[in-house]
Amino acid sequence: MTTILMIEDSTANSILVERVLAPHGYRMLHATTGESGIKMAVEQIPDLVLIDIGLPDIDGHTVVTLLKQVSELHATRLVALTAWPPEITAEMIERYGYDGIINKPIDIREFPAQIAAYLSA
Repeated sequence: MTTILMIEDSTANSILVERVLAPHGYRMLHATTGESGIKMAVEQIPDLVLIDIGLPDIDGHTVVTLLKQVSELHATRLVALTAWPPEITAEMIERYGYDGIINKPIDIREFPAQIAAYLSA
C-alpha cells in the first residue's frame, strides 16, 4: 500500500487531505511538527511526504534538507504543500530540492491526480 506522510500543523488541512485521498487507497500518516515528521519519515519510509513550509518548530526547508540526508528516503518524493505565493515557492523548491509543489487551497477534484503524478514520477 502506498504511504503518504503529511507534515502539517493545521488539523483542518490534514483532515481535508485525508478525506480526499482515502478513497484512493493511500495509507495516510500525519505529523504536526517538523521534528515529529522527520522522525516518522525515518521510521515509516513513506512513498511521498507532503510538507507545509510554515511549521511551528522548524520550517519545511529544513525538513527537506534533513530528509534528503537519509539514504533510506532517497526514493521518497518530497512535495511542498503551501499557501505561499507561487512566484516565491518556485524559487524555494529549486533552492532546497523539493520534488514539487501543490498550492493551497487544494482543488479537491485535481488533488488526487496531482498526488498520483508525483508518485509515478
